[in-house]
Amino acid sequence: MDISYTSLGIGMCLLLIPLYFLWKLQTGLVRSTLIAALRMIVQLALISVYLRYLFEWDLPWLNTLWVIVMAVIATHTTGQRTGLRRRVVAVPSFVAFMVSALVVGFFFLVFVLHLEHPFTARYFVPIMGILMGNMLGVNVLTLSTFYSGIEREQATYYYLLGTGATRFEAWLPFLREAVIKSFTPCIANMAVMGIVALPGTMIGQILGGSAPDVAVKYQMMIVIITMSASMLSLMLALWLSTRRAFDAFGRLATVFR
Repeated sequence: MDISYTSLGIGMCLLLIPLYFLWKLQTGLVRSTLIAALRMIVQLALISVYLRYLFEWDLPWLNTLWVIVMAVIATHTTGQRTGLRRRVVAVPSFVAFMVSALVVGFFFLVFVLHLEHPFTARYFVPIMGILMGNMLGVNVLTLSTFYSGIEREQATYYYLLGTGATRFEAWLPFLREAVIKSFTPCIANMAVMGIVALPGTMIGQILGGSAPDVAVKYQMMIVIITMSASMLSLMLALWLSTRRAFDAFGRLATVFR
């Protein structure tokens, strides 16, 4: 069932509820909420036009180019949100996004969906998009937590190195904290999925006409592939970025802008 533009406008009136309370409580978030909503509308409208042609043309090279563009934007966003220097985060993040998305995405498309042509835009672009989106949030939180922790607790870090710990052993407490902080919400959401929360992907498929059991199976796989890709990407990003953030003696360089 399609939603008319008139009905869409009526539905957007619901935004007045949070806007009212944000104004009433003097949070100062009304303007930023309106700007965010406007940006969302414009961006999604543009992407709907672009994806229509992307699906019609269905060219493997163009689909791959779009995924590269998504990885570049995700890399730029990672640098902005973490505050890390470009030389530390740019290349590691881009490589982590691309490698993780392609490895996990192709595994899903080839071995689970059994697609003969995995570059088909209808499948390739959405799957890569959802993987990139989830990897971005996890990578930002993990990288910022890891490097800020070491910078804040440098005395502890250098003490561990000085007492004979390997570089990885000295990193481990900070790495553990970063991964726990990043993945605890993911695990909590997974634990209550289907009981407390009905995921948007599954609801969208059901509203679009898919049978509930088909939508459930897709949702299960979406959760698995996003978590797997997120873990793979953050480990790659950390491994590659540490080669730029520490010198040969394990000393931390100036990593934040």
